[in-house]
Amino acid sequence: MSLLADKVAVVTGAGRGIGRAVAIAYARMGADVVCVSRTEENSAKAAAEVEALGRQAWPLAVDVSDTAAVDAAAKGILESAGRVDILVNNAGVTRDNLLMRMSEEEWDTVLNTNLKGAFNFTRALTRPFIKQRSGRIINIASVIGLIGNAGQSNYAASKAALIGFTKSVARELAPRGITVNAIAPGFIETDMTAVLDEKVRGEVIARVPLGRFGSPDDIAHAAVFLAMEPTGYVTGQVLTVDGGMVM
Repeated sequence: MSLLADKVAVVTGAGRGIGRAVAIAYARMGADVVCVSRTEENSAKAAAEVEALGRQAWPLAVDVSDTAAVDAAAKGILESAGRVDILVNNAGVTRDNLLMRMSEEEWDTVLNTNLKGAFNFTRALTRPFIKQRSGRIINIASVIGLIGNAGQSNYAASKAALIGFTKSVARELAPRGITVNAIAPGFIETDMTAVLDEKVRGEVIARVPLGRFGSPDDIAHAAVFLAMEPTGYVTGQVLTVDGGMVM
């Protein structure tokens, strides 16, 4: 199927995990993909996988928290690809610690990547979206932004703020036919969760009605759904993909 035929998507954090799965899913659905990652190596790997599926890809190494770098990157994307139809703000990091021990650097690193990064790319591409009177913006939040988690006050704050950002921008851009939605993944099998020991994994799974961690593909399928033309009447929503954990 070519549900996203000839669309151009920008996916941040595309070098691994959820971002990589989204980039590949979009390519399978007919989209060309700008694969954004912090490193040239990871962005190139993701782009190669997209190209192997017969779609055009542009690797892009950029720190999403660097406003000037993102503005320059957005200009380059538009010059290379001609347009952007879909933006997925997925780039994210964790720096877990109890609040009383959390450093200012740990707080700033997480907020600057997870929240400011989404702001930077969304703002940089808003004018082109408005000019073409169409676009899909999908922000990857987290169930932690809905329920909180001990030792992750910085991460929870960034993801909760991302949900508020999503709803506000959705209201601003709706008159121009642009939708803005968020996906809130539960515990997904990625590098971030790979560090959990078996005891913690067992405790998490016990809280998930479906009895397992999700896969990056579970989130990618949701990202395809929100990017399709038939879902153009869905905006300002948070799609929770968590195996029923917070229902």
